[in-house]
Amino acid sequence: MVYVVDVFRCIRKPIVPMQKKSALCVSITLLTSLFFGQSIAQNLRPPAYPLITHDPYFSVWSTTDKLTDSPTRHWTGKPQSLEGIVRVDGKAYQFLGAVPTTYEQIASTGESKSYPAQYTLKKPSAGWEKTDFNASSWQSGQGPFGDTPEAKTKWTNSESAAMKDGIYYRREFTYDGKADPSKLLLSINHDDDVVVYLNGTKILDKPDYINEYTYLPLSAAGQKALQKGKNILAVHCVSPRGGSFIDVGIVNPVTTSSITTATQTGVTVSATQTNYTFSVGPVNLVVNFMSPLLLDELEVVARPITYITFEVRSQDRKPHSVQVFLSESGTLATNTVGQEVVMKAGQAPGLIYQSVGTEAQPVLAKKGDNVRIDWGYAYLAVPQENGNQTGNGMAPGLKQAFLTNGQLPTDNKATVPGNKPRAAVDVAVASVLDFGNVSKPAEKHLMLAYDDLYSVQYFKQNLRPWWRRDEKTTMISLLQTAEKDYNRLREKCDKFDSKLRSDARKAGGKEYADLCELAYRQAIAAHKIVAGPKGETLFLSKENFSNGSIGTVDITYPSAPLFLLYNPTLLKGMMEPIFQYSESGRWKKPFAAHDVGTYPLANGQTYGEDMPVEECGNMLLLAGAISGAEGNANYAKEHWKTLTTWVEYLKKDGFDPANQLCTDDFAGHIARNANLSVKAILGIAAYGQMAAQLGDKATAQAYLKTARDMAVKWQQLALDKTPSQKEHYDLTFENQGDSWSQKYNLVWDKLLDLGVFPKEVSQTEIAYYLTKQKPYGLPLDSRKTYTKSDWIVWTATLAKSDRDFEEFIKPVWKYVNETPTRVPLSDWHETTNAKQVGFQARSVVGGYYIKMLEGKLSK
Repeated sequence: MVYVVDVFRCIRKPIVPMQKKSALCVSITLLTSLFFGQSIAQNLRPPAYPLITHDPYFSVWSTTDKLTDSPTRHWTGKPQSLEGIVRVDGKAYQFLGAVPTTYEQIASTGESKSYPAQYTLKKPSAGWEKTDFNASSWQSGQGPFGDTPEAKTKWTNSESAAMKDGIYYRREFTYDGKADPSKLLLSINHDDDVVVYLNGTKILDKPDYINEYTYLPLSAAGQKALQKGKNILAVHCVSPRGGSFIDVGIVNPVTTSSITTATQTGVTVSATQTNYTFSVGPVNLVVNFMSPLLLDELEVVARPITYITFEVRSQDRKPHSVQVFLSESGTLATNTVGQEVVMKAGQAPGLIYQSVGTEAQPVLAKKGDNVRIDWGYAYLAVPQENGNQTGNGMAPGLKQAFLTNGQLPTDNKATVPGNKPRAAVDVAVASVLDFGNVSKPAEKHLMLAYDDLYSVQYFKQNLRPWWRRDEKTTMISLLQTAEKDYNRLREKCDKFDSKLRSDARKAGGKEYADLCELAYRQAIAAHKIVAGPKGETLFLSKENFSNGSIGTVDITYPSAPLFLLYNPTLLKGMMEPIFQYSESGRWKKPFAAHDVGTYPLANGQTYGEDMPVEECGNMLLLAGAISGAEGNANYAKEHWKTLTTWVEYLKKDGFDPANQLCTDDFAGHIARNANLSVKAILGIAAYGQMAAQLGDKATAQAYLKTARDMAVKWQQLALDKTPSQKEHYDLTFENQGDSWSQKYNLVWDKLLDLGVFPKEVSQTEIAYYLTKQKPYGLPLDSRKTYTKSDWIVWTATLAKSDRDFEEFIKPVWKYVNETPTRVPLSDWHETTNAKQVGFQARSVVGGYYIKMLEGKLSK
């Protein structure tokens, strides 16, 4: 995505404060000054803006168009606050992050601290919710209750007879009468159905589950029932199956800020950078977030370090005193806001830094989807030079000191005495970069990093991140290396971003290039690069906001095009865990596993149901794609025995699949799935093609013939026979009325030049799909109007003409630009209103790059 006027390339080169520039750069700088202070249009409005993007735990975004309209958030949506303030001639302007809402605990939840309660697992007598009920016979325990790591007292689901009644609990709290009842919120996390009473009055009856804390207005009945002094909160929760959790409290939201907001004049998102421009009084400010995810440099992309660069320039060319403050909340190192953290300061040659992490350090102690890391340490580091400071302490004190005198506290008033552990939400690490009196363009930068110590558990062995695989590298030495690399990486990221956009635009047009730019960092940051047991590269995905699985094959499959294009080694690192799982004997079935666990514990499949045809087809096709990208089948040869087992399964059971799930499992089971059959057929053909590359002509001919014979039969079974319908191929082989589906799996016949299906099959489908378009994209199939944007791009790549390709891409671009759901890009959305249906921040948007693979995987 670019500005209408792209004049920042020259001025965004590294600038030494007060350094002379070339005449060209000076001219461009003067031209730029004509545009600062004006709103410069951006072509695509992202649903969320990437700021820090490295892995599933170190991933921070802005979910509003103005950087100051909301707190910055982890991709899951929980606030992980970065705050930025610039002080110009003594006046302060906030340019980064809204002041996060804090919550005064009226009746605390487990997010802040546990609480005593009385509970029973048997249905109690009538009146159990009333204030005068005698619960002395109940058990005593600490809330919250459930079977998750956050629970303080064990409670499981109702599948056993002993638990069929669910849990009933009562807790006492005191209300001092100061907070306005109409402003109070019910803080709740429930799995599943919950009923809540306050002093005997029912104030909530909520079905289903949420698996995260949410805030609901205290009902009118609740406001009336609340009384000064002692109160009783009574809760009943039932969990019929699956996980169990219940926590209910009452909070008072508090937000205070008196800082003037900087005027944001523009924002751009490129592949590795997000760039904001501001007008702040007589000074212009540029803030650049750069995550140098350069896939041709494995050592660099594996560094969990983001650079934030600040450029300031005087609008009137007169000198102005400028200081920049940036703070990082302790919540970047915790799962919940109430976890206690400790902070440390340090310095090393060339750097000063701060770190924050939990006191408990439960390394790899929890798994799941909607969770954040609570082990390891978040770092903030700045070059050791005049005008640079770092500090830590209570967040309000750090900020107030800067507002008062442009510096961090020197009298320890804002620090935590004796480094006593404090709730993460209350503390921060911070830096101040003093530019002095600025009349000419000047620049400073800092680094934000995360040391997770150990990243994943891999079949009971804790694995380190790739960057510290030798166990000698420390985060401090890595920061020093990154600091020395800053100028080189800045220049290389600029060049890479420009080339990526140019290549994507050439492949698919302007809107397509916009989508590729936005998808780049998201796709990479949904993975973690670790060193395997033998030192091999493992690139493990997290199935974000789907089910939290790690190393999911049908996440690897749609994500693969980005990595095939820029570094197939990483695609091998995505596939290797599945191969090793099968070849170790731990996975004994004759088809590929769905996953290797739940992130970050990769100890074996945890998904409840297999996808036999899906995962076998995926692994065979991706092995074939790697062979195409590298020009040899060496990787396939390493796993030939396993691939042979899987291809034999497809020969036997793949053509006419039984009732089973495919990667579109959210759409439910389906038998005789025509698109899944295509995957099986092309997987068999890919095996034949790889056999040819290995010199085994007889095997190659046999399997290619099998695939082509199946393709002939497929056309007969899948062709829709409804006389009134335009020619197309059905959703299933059942031919029951008019049905259809995106046959996105056909794209590999084209990309690998397999020659299995006649080209007319794809073009027949493309012509039909163009009649089924909705305002925000092509539906996935005839059953629903929702879609998957990654599959639309795959389907579009089947088109023969650029015009037809762009006809599919424009509604997807429109969805991304207009969706009201402000989260890191969701790949599952409704084509009628652009709303997110589910999923967000997933790696599958790497599939957008499939169009750029044309001509790159076949001889």
